[in-house]
Amino acid sequence: MSSPDIESPEPALVELNTPSEGTPEVINTAPGLERAVRSLQSGHGDLAVDTERASGFRYGQRAFLIQIRREGAGTWLLDPEELDSLAPLADFVNHEPWVLHAASQDLPCLDDEGLRPTALFDTELAGRLAGYPRVALGTMVAEHLNLKLAKEHSAVDWSTRPLPESWLNYAALDVEVLLQLRDRLSEVLDEQQKLEFAQQEFEYLLNAPAPEPAAEPWRRLSGIHKLKNRRAMAVARELWLAREALAKSRDVAPGRLLSDAAIMVAVEHLPSSVPQLLQTRGFHGRSAKRDAPRWLDAISRGKASRDLPQLRAVGNSMPNPRAWTEKNPQAADRLGAAKMVVTEVAEQWNIPGENLLTPKYLRQLSWEPPQSISTHSLDEALAELGARPWQRDLLAAKLAAVFSK
Repeated sequence: MSSPDIESPEPALVELNTPSEGTPEVINTAPGLERAVRSLQSGHGDLAVDTERASGFRYGQRAFLIQIRREGAGTWLLDPEELDSLAPLADFVNHEPWVLHAASQDLPCLDDEGLRPTALFDTELAGRLAGYPRVALGTMVAEHLNLKLAKEHSAVDWSTRPLPESWLNYAALDVEVLLQLRDRLSEVLDEQQKLEFAQQEFEYLLNAPAPEPAAEPWRRLSGIHKLKNRRAMAVARELWLAREALAKSRDVAPGRLLSDAAIMVAVEHLPSSVPQLLQTRGFHGRSAKRDAPRWLDAISRGKASRDLPQLRAVGNSMPNPRAWTEKNPQAADRLGAAKMVVTEVAEQWNIPGENLLTPKYLRQLSWEPPQSISTHSLDEALAELGARPWQRDLLAAKLAAVFSK
């Protein structure tokens, strides 16, 4: 008598603690960089690339460590802060395809260093298109490679020098798994008939222009939407500008000097002396007393300013969709119908709706559609907004159908 089928237990994950070739040294000299480039040139295949930044510790989003791996060449860790020039590296890597995870986070800081691939494969974006609900690198590596990738150093201060060995192992392991993960995700996307979708997305990501800087970046202050008068807005603006200038001069993350919440409290209470300021919630850090005159000056400038900002940013942008029913009910109806189309197609292809079509594109198209509605006109409008061919192929005809009703 045959025994009943018993479901096999999930195999235990294999822990990755140290790189296969041991902990790489950190390259921080010109001769070392030349040695790294020669080794990478002697390898074969695409480059696995990653960076480590010091978000939340230093000003800006620059790279404090660059990791590059190539089959046959091993893993190389480079210190862009110490190296005078990465030109020898750029002369090689800028003519090669790269594999990255969450490329939109790494490409800008690499571009600042003069490094840019000829083509890319983004394993995070590939995971989204393949329909996986969780696409963090550790999760993807566990699911597809049966490996456990430690992630405890993801939020550390990578401007620290020297970097601890455990951090270097973490950094090296991130690129050690990327090429295998790329191969597996390529197979999955091919099986799902989405590989062409992914290739178009990667090309768009690589060639997309840098976003225009915000005209009034201080409006991103958390809680600023609660302010009810323009004078308060002026004080918030001056405090933000003062914090930004000081953060840049000290090379420290703005939030480490003064939190957004502290700025909002100062706007509410308007302290006018150092003792009053130091009694204000959020002004109790180690440098609070030293920097108090700077914050008081900013408050005074805001209180005296004749350049009072509008409560809401002035621009040609469309209203918030919540107001469409009153301002443009036909657009509201179009947006509702269009969202249903996107949801239906997204479920059919097992792709997140925001990856099927950028929500901003859908709003713009619904607010101001072509004068003559047809599959062709919708396709042209989507293309002008930036939608890729695969997205237009899946959506243009269906959106034309609901817009024509």
